[in-house]
Amino acid sequence: MFRNRDKKDFGNGSIPKIILSQAAPLTASGLATLLYNIVDRIYIGHIPEVGTNALTGLGLTFPLITIISAFTLLTGQGGSPIFSMCRGAGNEKKAKKVMDNSFIMLVISAVILTAVCLIFKKPLIYALGGSDITYPYSEAYLNIYLWGTVMLMVSSGLNFYISAQGFPVHAMVTTLAGSIINCILDPVFIFAFDMGISGAALATIISQAVSFVWVLSFLMGPKSIIRLRIHQLEFSPSICLEIVSLGFTGFVMEFTNSAVQMVMNRQLKAYGGDMFVGIMTIVNSVRAIMAIAINGITSGAQPVLGFNYGAGKYDRVKQCIRVTFIISSAYTALAWLLVFLFPGFFIGLFSDDAILNAVAVPYLHIYFMAYIFMALQFSGQSTFMALGKAGRAIFFSIFRKLILVVPLALILPCFMTPKVAGIFWAEPVSNIIGGSASFLAMYFTLYRSLGRVPRSGHF
Repeated sequence: MFRNRDKKDFGNGSIPKIILSQAAPLTASGLATLLYNIVDRIYIGHIPEVGTNALTGLGLTFPLITIISAFTLLTGQGGSPIFSMCRGAGNEKKAKKVMDNSFIMLVISAVILTAVCLIFKKPLIYALGGSDITYPYSEAYLNIYLWGTVMLMVSSGLNFYISAQGFPVHAMVTTLAGSIINCILDPVFIFAFDMGISGAALATIISQAVSFVWVLSFLMGPKSIIRLRIHQLEFSPSICLEIVSLGFTGFVMEFTNSAVQMVMNRQLKAYGGDMFVGIMTIVNSVRAIMAIAINGITSGAQPVLGFNYGAGKYDRVKQCIRVTFIISSAYTALAWLLVFLFPGFFIGLFSDDAILNAVAVPYLHIYFMAYIFMALQFSGQSTFMALGKAGRAIFFSIFRKLILVVPLALILPCFMTPKVAGIFWAEPVSNIIGGSASFLAMYFTLYRSLGRVPRSGHF
């Protein structure tokens, strides 16, 4: 028997109001996460004299950091749905085993990733587009940052289990506390103590340590419904396989992000040099800022879509899809307009290098040229996810990133002058093709069939 739970009724009331009320806290949480990841770039880019090279060096580490994130999702996020279902079914013994095995895999994978990255960091950074000028900055950052991998993966991975027990505020504090501490310590270590990029890394692992202690103290404390007991861990290969199977979706999506970053950095280094790797770091940072709200909107719409779909209220499902698309389109159009009108402001957040800033403006414009098509991409993918078609969401994510962006970044430079411009054009071209494909597939395979005889879940 499933236990009774308080739940919101998404089957009645104004769809736009419900979606926006759901999106607001998710956007706030996304902002906290973004601050955690982006504040280093802001401060590092403003280090006197060496800011541009330091920012480029930091950018070269992103593919490795993204891979660490991918393994966190594989072994952390993958277990939380199983954990929730076991709790709902009253099988708390298995729920504990799920959390135990997630913890074990997080620690083991973190130790392995730390060792591999520390041992092979030099060839890896050079393979990712590093140079003799930028490598020292990448090395200085990784030499400190990597020692916090265990704390990062355990705190991020086990934080899902705090939410799964019905404590979303406690889970949000994990990210929020780390973000605030990182924001405070960054300028102290980077500028006051004159540690440069090493100071940014130190500030990051201290903030990770705080999150790590917070998560473990909660899960091992009296408030946790199912406690993590280190001395009573129960290893189960079959449960590990279940966790990995469900976590594979997030793993694939993060891993493809890393693969795209690797290819882009190598192409930028080959055709433009270190400066353009730094410019792409800034451009991707601006994109991350702009993506907070649209991620909040589409994520906020998912439970509303799922609730009404499960309740058989297909007219409301269709309305939710339309509203999500309209709000997303309006937001992406506004984001494009802001970038087009005030490029210097956004670039200036990350660098005060006048030469780099002047060069970066047209490339920022190119990159955001078709940003409105991301409304199609996000609307299509979020609808697939909400209605239980995760395979399709993964396909269209991979389609845009690996099947479109990577080949375009390799081919377009051959037909453009300067060649480096082709790498930036890969983004708007992939947005148009990938976004249109994702939305049209959703429209013809899901939207139009809502209310008819249910179809199979296969693609």
